[in-house]
Amino acid sequence: MESDNTSKATFIHELATVSKDAKIGAGTKIWQYCNILGEVSIGENCNLGQNVYIESGCQIGNGVKIKNNIAIYSGITIDDDVFIGPNVVFTNVINPRSFIERKHEFRTTHICKGATVGANATIVCGHVIGDYAMVGAGSVVTKDVKAYELVVGNPARKIGYVCKCGERIKELHGNALHCNKCGDTIIISQ
Repeated sequence: MESDNTSKATFIHELATVSKDAKIGAGTKIWQYCNILGEVSIGENCNLGQNVYIESGCQIGNGVKIKNNIAIYSGITIDDDVFIGPNVVFTNVINPRSFIERKHEFRTTHICKGATVGANATIVCGHVIGDYAMVGAGSVVTKDVKAYELVVGNPARKIGYVCKCGERIKELHGNALHCNKCGDTIIISQ
């Protein structure tokens, strides 16, 4: 395990298992029963709740919060400032069988900057969740989610937009969204 910056202490709980060749950023906290395999990169100031499993080759950005009971499989990339709620499920093969090896068929999943994935959501592999998008608790994502979209349900469908601050934006003026809570204006692509 390697620390990027000694000015901010990295915390690894004594009941966590972290590979010696995992790269863990300064200020990151890894709680009990986590299992971080080799060739994983976790950025600075992240917080991994108990029982998080991260498979080899995964990239986790800075300021990411991954709550309890989550497995991050090979082919998943998580950008900066992402929130992953408890018990979220990720996949990396679209048609798994225990008796057929399909590692060559892994599909990548990308969770973009500032996105939120609510508790108990399922993210079917091969999709992108855009910048600052929000996936509602219990939703099943079966297609890409665009930046700032709010999606809910099974399958997840767009019901509106959210601001960077996390508040729902109800009014759409052309391709400009205005947040009454924080005052930001966001331009989205249609």
